[in-house]
Amino acid sequence: MSRHDSRPTPAPATVGSGTRRDRWARALRTEMRSTSYLRRWLVLGAAIGLVAGLGAIVFYEALRLGTHFLLESASGGRVATPVGEGGRLATSPTRPWLVPLIVAAGGLASGIIVFTFAPEAEGHGTDAAIHAVHNNPKGLRARVAAVKIIASALTIGSGGSGGREGPTAQISATFGSVLARRLNLSPSDARLAVATGMAAGIASIFRAPLGGALLGAELLYRDDIEVEALVPSLVASIVGFTVFGSVEGFTPIFGFHTGAAVTSPAQLVWFLVLGLVAGLFGRLYSSTFYGAMARFKKVRLPAAARPALAGIGVGVIGLAVPGVLGTGYGEVQQVMSRTTLMGIPLWVVLALPFAKILATSLSIVSVGSGGIFGPGMVIGGAAGAALWRVLEPVVPGIPHAPLAFVVVGMASCFGAIAHAPLAVMLMVAEMTGSLGLLPPAMLAIAAATLVVGNRTIYSSQLARRSDSPAHRLSSGLPASASVPVGRAMADPRVLLSAQESIEEAVTRLAAAGLHGAPVVNESGVFLGVVDIDGLERALSAGSVKRVGALADGTAPALPMSAGIDAAMDAVVTSPHGWVPVLDDDLRVAGIVAVSDLLHGYRAAMRDSVRRLGRSSSRGAVREMVVEQGSSADGVHVRDLGLPHGVALLSVARGEDLTFATADTELRHGDVVTVLSHAGRTDEVVEVFAGSQGAHRAGTDRTAAGGPGPADDGAGQDAPAGQDAPAGQDLASAHPEEH
Repeated sequence: MSRHDSRPTPAPATVGSGTRRDRWARALRTEMRSTSYLRRWLVLGAAIGLVAGLGAIVFYEALRLGTHFLLESASGGRVATPVGEGGRLATSPTRPWLVPLIVAAGGLASGIIVFTFAPEAEGHGTDAAIHAVHNNPKGLRARVAAVKIIASALTIGSGGSGGREGPTAQISATFGSVLARRLNLSPSDARLAVATGMAAGIASIFRAPLGGALLGAELLYRDDIEVEALVPSLVASIVGFTVFGSVEGFTPIFGFHTGAAVTSPAQLVWFLVLGLVAGLFGRLYSSTFYGAMARFKKVRLPAAARPALAGIGVGVIGLAVPGVLGTGYGEVQQVMSRTTLMGIPLWVVLALPFAKILATSLSIVSVGSGGIFGPGMVIGGAAGAALWRVLEPVVPGIPHAPLAFVVVGMASCFGAIAHAPLAVMLMVAEMTGSLGLLPPAMLAIAAATLVVGNRTIYSSQLARRSDSPAHRLSSGLPASASVPVGRAMADPRVLLSAQESIEEAVTRLAAAGLHGAPVVNESGVFLGVVDIDGLERALSAGSVKRVGALADGTAPALPMSAGIDAAMDAVVTSPHGWVPVLDDDLRVAGIVAVSDLLHGYRAAMRDSVRRLGRSSSRGAVREMVVEQGSSADGVHVRDLGLPHGVALLSVARGEDLTFATADTELRHGDVVTVLSHAGRTDEVVEVFAGSQGAHRAGTDRTAAGGPGPADDGAGQDAPAGQDAPAGQDLASAHPEEH
């Protein structure tokens, strides 16, 4: 879409109009964007944490009821639970033949619900939240939260192998996304809102506020951390933990193990071995998970039926290896005890981590709904228990109880494969109520990380901040952050009303030669965007009559205060090739497309040049036109013979703005930006403008780095490619700007 939308319909309402609620909402949006970072995230973080805690409660209870009625009542058995959730022991099912059928039925019901109402709710949830942070933080739909709760409760409650953290992370991340849309937050703040929601959801359900907060900053990258997310995540995680704990209790999931500690330096050697083993299981977990995903995509069955097929396999595995069904947290609790672990057949202990990997892969990649974080810790804990069981009879100095190996195994396996070692290590300490095992855990995680390498369990995880759309433009083109998108946007050419008929909308877009347009309600408030292909399909089907029903409310939109760097990111990632710009009332103020970004970036470059000039007390930055017949016309930069202490920064030619190199050939009409010593003003002007230009510049030469005595602020930049007064001093132009 290039120069975008004509005939705005309806006309925007005047500022100050609307209901009291509208005015309050406008004031809140303005306050949240204009206030300081700390104040903003104390408020937003608390709101996200409140919803995260409530969402965790709802999901926890839904899962508890689902497990009781679907799996336990039907099969006649009982699933083990950890100390913090009742501490029940498992019992064998009296109707074991029903277990595979129950798991299959739960998967089938979950698949039907997901693909009917919100396909993006499939899978483990956390990866979807990470993807949203990096790509479209305002794009998560509100209905995903409700669908995720129901689908995950059905999948895990019926016996599917999955974790609780994925659904809770996606629930609260979705609220962060919706909040960002409603408040029209900047792209950077919207990303923080989604990351904060993800952290708060995990912190709440695991009762681990410190580790959860760090997880929100650490989980986005393999080799980096989102520093800006630390404070918001900490606020939200504490609030979410408090809300969840006030209903479900504050006891750590696996109880208090304050006495757990290393008793001999020699034991550290075996924790190092444990780290290597845990790293191998982490690699196996990732490989199996994504290998199963690739194979399931080739299965020729309706997508909603795939979880049912996988459920049969998971049920059979669960019958052979107890502890595989559901979250598996209760089984981890049991193997922390020496008496219980020694009473389990050795082959079952050795098979448990492998069985959990296979069952989780089948449950989740078949488009079931559940997390992979919790199962990853269960796999690590089971691997630790298996290693202890093998070593304890033959190796002197091994801890008397398997607790330390189980706890460190949990932290090192998933901490390494998730590339979140600090967060997972702290979470495990909070979940066990013990800090005494942090030293061996640090050693084991280091070893596991070496084994895992660059593999990750989260496909949306990026290597580092510079790879993220949120940072690559601001770090690579820092000048672009200084210019608000309002200076680059164009007026809309077509605004479609939600009540407009599909046929009329198609006619208007075709007449304007546009592929899409924003949709607004009767008050002019932005509802979403539509494209002409979707409208034509709806027109042919005849199932939808009004434009509003097709508006994509998750499409990227920008506040007017966003920088050009954010606009570049939004336009490139938008499927429409253009992005609406909204004012404080969420009305469409303009449209920004690729063609607008060039003008914006040129403005950013000029602003950067001004700041460069003002940063030097002895230098001046000047922008001047290469006049025809001057000594610079048709000459390469290397041959200009510029005086000592003079540097040519950039060359603007028509719509092109480039940095100057020695091979750049100048032509008349080029607008060049030059950094020079204050005493070289006349010599510089003579090179580009000839003697007449030097004479003009000599009459108003200014002091370097600041406005001259005759400067009244009237001088303006000449657009690149147009004639500008020769020798205009940009270090003195607009002294109050920015």
